[in-house]
Amino acid sequence: MSGTPLKMRVRETVILRVVGKSVVPFILLFALYVQFHGDYGPGGGFQAGVIFAAGLILHGLIFGLDDLERAIPPIVIEVGIALGTLIYGGVGVVSMLMGGAFLDYGALNHHDPVHGQHLGIFLVEAGVGITVASVMLAIFYAFAGRSRD
Repeated sequence: MSGTPLKMRVRETVILRVVGKSVVPFILLFALYVQFHGDYGPGGGFQAGVIFAAGLILHGLIFGLDDLERAIPPIVIEVGIALGTLIYGGVGVVSMLMGGAFLDYGALNHHDPVHGQHLGIFLVEAGVGITVASVMLAIFYAFAGRSRD
C-alpha cells in the first residue's frame, strides 16, 4: 500500500467512503439551514455558500474530482457564478426602477415595506450564497484538476 498513490489509497478506504457518504447530505442540509435562517440569526449567504461548497469539496476529495464533475459539471459552476451575481445586482436594479435607491429593499413592495425588506434580504442572500458556493467550487476544480508536472 505504501507504493500506491494517495489518490488510490483514499478511494480504497471503506470507512472514509461510508462516513463521507453519510455526512455530506447533513452538511448540505446545514448549509440550507444557515441560508434560510441567516436573517434571523448568525449566518447568511456567504456562510451558507462556503458550507455548501465545503460539503461538495469533501465529496470530491473522497470520491474523486471526476465523480464530483459528473454530479456538478463545470458549466453549472460557471452559470452559478453569473446567476448569483445577476440576482444580487438585479435586486438593486429592480429597487431603483421601483423608485428607491440601489438595494433599497423597502421599495420592492410599496404597500408593505417590511415585506419588501424580507424579500430583498432573501434574494440578495440567495444570490450571495449561489455565487460563493460556485466560486469556491470553481477554485477547487481549478486546483484539483492540475497535474503535478
